[in-house]
Amino acid sequence: MGDFVPVAKVSEFEDVEVKAFDVDGQIISIAVVDDTYYAFDDTCTHEQCSLADGDLSGTTIICPCHDGEFDITTGEVLDGPPEEPLLTYPVKVVGDEIQIEP
Repeated sequence: MGDFVPVAKVSEFEDVEVKAFDVDGQIISIAVVDDTYYAFDDTCTHEQCSLADGDLSGTTIICPCHDGEFDITTGEVLDGPPEEPLLTYPVKVVGDEIQIEP
């Protein structure tokens, strides 16, 4: 296990549910659902589209390119065309700071 690194502020999610961040050269999305934060690879495993540009429905992120669906809590593919799951990352909130373990 690595160390948690600060990625974002809770205040950045007042008007947005999903946002992508560059974490040491890797693009990772953070989503907030019912005051719980989830981190996952931003790039769809099907066609390299940014999932931060997709729609969030509960804990399901829908890719904007071909409507593939992933569970952001586990990375599991819920509906194709993607076949490979997303990587997900542990998240913790310290004060206003959102940290992930890449």
